[in-house]
Amino acid sequence: MEVALGLLALVVLICACSALGKKISVPVPLLLVLVGVIASFLPFVPRVELTPELVLVGLLPPLLYAAAVRTSLIDFRSNRRAIGLLSVGYVLFATVTTGLVVWWIFPEVPLAGALALGAVLAPPDAVAATAIARRVGMPRQIVTILEGESLVNDATALVCLRAAIAAIAGTVSAAQVAANFALAAVGGVVVGLGAAFVMVQIRKRIRHVAINTSMSLVAPLVAYLPAEAIGASGVLAVVVAGLLMGAKAPTMPSGAARLSQRSNWNTLQFLLENAVFLLIGLQVRTIIGAVQNDSLGQLRIWSGCGMLLLSVLVLRPLWVFPATYLPRLIPAVRRSDPAPPWRYPAVISWAGMRGVVTLAAVLVLPPSLPHRAVLVLAALVVVAGTLIRQGFTLPSLVRLLGLRGPDAREDALSSASVMQVATTAGIERLHQVQAESDPPEVLSMLKRRTQERGLAAWERLGRPESEGRTPSQRYAQLRLTMLEAERDKVLELRRSGEYAHEILSDVLEQLDVEESMLDAAVEGSTAVDGQSAGLELTGTAGGCDHLQSAADLQLPADPFCADCVREGTTPVHLRMCLDCGKVGCCDSSPGLHAAAHFRSTGHPVIRSAERGESWRWCYPDELLG
Repeated sequence: MEVALGLLALVVLICACSALGKKISVPVPLLLVLVGVIASFLPFVPRVELTPELVLVGLLPPLLYAAAVRTSLIDFRSNRRAIGLLSVGYVLFATVTTGLVVWWIFPEVPLAGALALGAVLAPPDAVAATAIARRVGMPRQIVTILEGESLVNDATALVCLRAAIAAIAGTVSAAQVAANFALAAVGGVVVGLGAAFVMVQIRKRIRHVAINTSMSLVAPLVAYLPAEAIGASGVLAVVVAGLLMGAKAPTMPSGAARLSQRSNWNTLQFLLENAVFLLIGLQVRTIIGAVQNDSLGQLRIWSGCGMLLLSVLVLRPLWVFPATYLPRLIPAVRRSDPAPPWRYPAVISWAGMRGVVTLAAVLVLPPSLPHRAVLVLAALVVVAGTLIRQGFTLPSLVRLLGLRGPDAREDALSSASVMQVATTAGIERLHQVQAESDPPEVLSMLKRRTQERGLAAWERLGRPESEGRTPSQRYAQLRLTMLEAERDKVLELRRSGEYAHEILSDVLEQLDVEESMLDAAVEGSTAVDGQSAGLELTGTAGGCDHLQSAADLQLPADPFCADCVREGTTPVHLRMCLDCGKVGCCDSSPGLHAAAHFRSTGHPVIRSAERGESWRWCYPDELLG
C-alpha cells in the first residue's frame, strides 16, 4: 500500500509541477528539485532512499536509450571530435584535477578516495543537459554536442570510478586501469552493435503492435545487462544500441507500431526524467543529517563543499576553450571544420549541470572510506549548485550572447521542400505500379490526396494573422468537428447494445488514428505560425511592393559570405540582396550577416543563394515570395 501511494504521489507531483512550471515560465527540473527539497523536510513524508542499483540499472539505461534513439547518428558523427574531447578528454581531466582539489581541501581523505569523488563529479548529466538545452532553444550544433557528450561521458566516469575504488583497496595497477578502459570501450561498442542487430532483426519480423512496442521498451536492458556481465560498459552499449535503433526506426514495419513506440517512449521519458529531479531533492535532508557529527566540523565541511563547486564551475571552461580552438591550429582540421565563434564554447562551458548520476555514483563509495558522508554531501552541493546556478542563468546567457535556436521560418521552408520532394517521389512510384485496370477515380483520389498533403506544408508558411485559416487548417478544423460527432454517435450505439463491443472498438480506433494525424497537423502549423512573423506561399508577392519591384539578379557561380570568411565562421545557408547583390548568411548562421546587411542598408529583399531554391524574402513586410 505504501509503495502504491508513493508512486501515486510521485506521478501527481510530476504532472502538477510540469504544468505549473510551464505556466509560470520556471524550468520544470529546477521546480521539481525545489519541491523535493521541501518535501524531504516534511515530517509526514517518508524517507526515500536513492540506491545505486535504482539509478544505474533502473533509471539510467532507459533514459540514455530514450535520448540516444532521438539523436541523429549523422549529426553525432559530424561532431565526433568535439563530443569525444568532452565525453572522454574532459571527464579524465576533471577526474584528476577535481580529485587533487578534494585531496587539498580534505587531506584526511586518501588520494584514491579523492580521485573517486573526482570521477563522480566529472560528468555533466544527460537528463539535466537535454532537459535544459531543449527548453533554452540553443543552436542545433550546440545541442548536438551537449547531448552527445552527456550520452558517452557517464561511461568514462564510471570506469574511472571503478579504478579509483579498486585503488582504495590497493588492488589496481596502471596496466589494469588501461585494460579496464579498453574492455569498457571495445566491449560496450561490440555489445551495443550486437544488441541493435538482434533487436532490429526481431522487430523487422513482428508486425503486432503491442509485441513490437514491448520489444522496444526492453531494448536498453538487452544492451546493458550483457555488457555489464562481461565487465564492459553497459552505459556505452545502451548508447550505441540507441543510436543505431534510432537510425533504423523509420524502416521498421507497421506505422502503427512506430507511432506506439514513439508515444510510449515519450511518456516513459517524461516520467523518468522528472522523477530524477524530484529524487535529487528528496535526498537533501538525509545527506545533510549524515554530516552533523563529522569530526571535520561544519564550517570546514560547508566551506570545502563551496570550494569544490567553484572548482567544478571553473575547470570546465579551462578545458572547453582550448579543446575547441587548439585542434584547429592544424591546417587540415581548420580547413574541414572552421572554428566556431567564442560564444559557442562559452555556452557549452556553462551547460555543465550535474544530476542524479553523480548522486547515485557517490553512494558506491566504500562505507569504510574516511569521511564518506562529507564526500556525499559535496556531491549533493555540486549537483544542486550547478542545477540552480547554471540552470537558472543559462537562458539569460544564451540571450545575452545573441544565440538563437533554429529559425521557425527556415524549418518551415525546409519541411515544405522535403515534403514536396517526397510527394513527387510518391506520384512517380504510382505511375510505375498503376495498371490499366485500375479505376481512374482511384488514381485521381490518390494523386489529389498526396498533392494536398504537400500543399499543406507550404500553406503553413502563410501569415498567422491572415483571415481565418489556410485551406488545410480549415479542413483539419472541420474534420475534427465531424469526428467528434461521429464518435458521439458510435458511443450512443455502444450504450444501446445493438452492436458487438469489438466492432465498435475497431471503429473508434480508426477515428482516433485519423484524429491523431489531424492533431499533429494543427500543432505543427500552430508552432510555425507562433514563431514566424508570417510567410506567404512561394511564388506569390501577396501585395508586397518590395517583392513585386525587386530586381531579378543572377546568382554568382560560387556564392559565399565574405563576412563569414573574414570572421572565420561557417554559414548554414546563404542569401543574396536583390538591391546590391551582396551575399550574406542566414539567421541560423552564427554571423546573421544577411539580416545585419538589411539593418545597415535598408535593402528590403533577399533571395536564397542555395542551389535549387528561388524564393525571396521581404524584411520590412516579413513575407516570402
